[in-house]
Amino acid sequence: MNKKTSILYVDDELINLQIFEINFRNDYTVLTAESGYEGLKTLKINPDVRLVISDMKMPGMNGIEFIKKAKEEFPNVLFYILTGFEITTEIQQSLNTGLILKYFRKPFNTKEIVLAITKTLEVE
Repeated sequence: MNKKTSILYVDDELINLQIFEINFRNDYTVLTAESGYEGLKTLKINPDVRLVISDMKMPGMNGIEFIKKAKEEFPNVLFYILTGFEITTEIQQSLNTGLILKYFRKPFNTKEIVLAITKTLEVE
């Protein structure tokens, strides 16, 4: 790969954004946003973002709400959820409908996420 794939991570906790960026910056160009609203703005000004990983529980707009809005404007972007909680009905429905490709648990496993992203991008 000569150009790194751009990914966006959305989470309302600054420490999580920093940890994610540190863990993935060698493999990807990592952009971060502190809310779903900021995530939408980031996608608008960064058309090269290929995939988004979003926290589920955030104030104002949860991860699925953010992804629904983002998917309308950016249908070619791939979406994942990262949560510290068990899978919910909302997350399961999003998996079933293809809104999200996978959900990851916090604390996240870097290798699991890289493997999932790699497999997804190979199919693209």
